[in-house]
Amino acid sequence: MRRMILAAVIAGSAHVAQAADMPDFSNFALRGPVNTGVVNWQGFYFGGQAGYGSTDMNFKGSNSGLIREALGPNNIITDTALSVAEANGKVSVRSTTFGGFAGYNNQWDDVVLGVEANYMHGKSGAASTAAPVPLTYVNPFSDGLYHTIGVVSSQSVSITDMGTIRGRAGYVVGNFLPYVFGGLSLGRADISSYVTITDRSADTFAGSSSAPATTYAANESTTGKMLYGYTAGLGTEVMLGANIFGRLEWEYLRFVNAGPDVNINTVRGGVGYKF
Repeated sequence: MRRMILAAVIAGSAHVAQAADMPDFSNFALRGPVNTGVVNWQGFYFGGQAGYGSTDMNFKGSNSGLIREALGPNNIITDTALSVAEANGKVSVRSTTFGGFAGYNNQWDDVVLGVEANYMHGKSGAASTAAPVPLTYVNPFSDGLYHTIGVVSSQSVSITDMGTIRGRAGYVVGNFLPYVFGGLSLGRADISSYVTITDRSADTFAGSSSAPATTYAANESTTGKMLYGYTAGLGTEVMLGANIFGRLEWEYLRFVNAGPDVNINTVRGGVGYKF
């Protein structure tokens, strides 16, 4: 009997030791694999930033609606005036901006997905004025008269505030988090436009350039117009320690309702804190 009890104790001890050495598969199934060597980017964060970039605006055709308004419906020189105003071209300016950001990251091992709100303040803007020499057209118009037509077309856009709502996707590499992003862009701009069209007409080609002028004009000004568009870019963050991180990124931003075609490229750096 004593031998049987001793054998049972030895067998039970071996079973307990073997079970203690086995991995906890139930914990693995519930929590997933844990990589303790990966920097933790999970959670809320915020920070400040400053940037430098270029604003490229294409004013070609941006005052077409104002020209039609000035001339009124069915004016025989409308198409000609519109073609003259096409002389408005592309303008590029450089500017600095500053602002802040806040967002939230979800992390699965090395993969980080998140959302972020981003704001920049500054003065990104440009202006273009087309005032070609008035032209005398060699053929009479539909009214049987020869016309000399001059057009002055001017527009300025000043963007003072820009914001984006982004989705982000990154991959942890050591202390670094390279990422790409894309989303909606919003802006606030002051826009001013005016056009002046002069039309001289006569029954001879030579007489049209010195005939009395009929002048048409229109202007409009909008303060604080809400702009919208889209944004995309890439960047990287580096964990500096104590939940402080640095950031460097490039952003492309486009507004589609400013009048002229507006494209902004910005390089920016920032510092943030992760909770």
